[in-house]
Amino acid sequence: MAREELTRLTGEFDGPNCDDDDCPNVYRTESGSIVVQGDVSKAFQPPAGEALVEIPEAVLREAVRALGW
Repeated sequence: MAREELTRLTGEFDGPNCDDDDCPNVYRTESGSIVVQGDVSKAFQPPAGEALVEIPEAVLREAVRALGW
């Protein structure tokens, strides 16, 4: 799936190391599922085929507002 096929729910996050599309973001797919972009987390080893990412709380709050939850 290409990024262009996703609906971006969060805007430009003014954090460190943030240039255009490399910021933590939350996206919605056409089927309604959520895709999260963030820094890789080493909190624990997830099962094969899964990954852990970290995003700032402000980004998650913005996504929730965008979805009207």
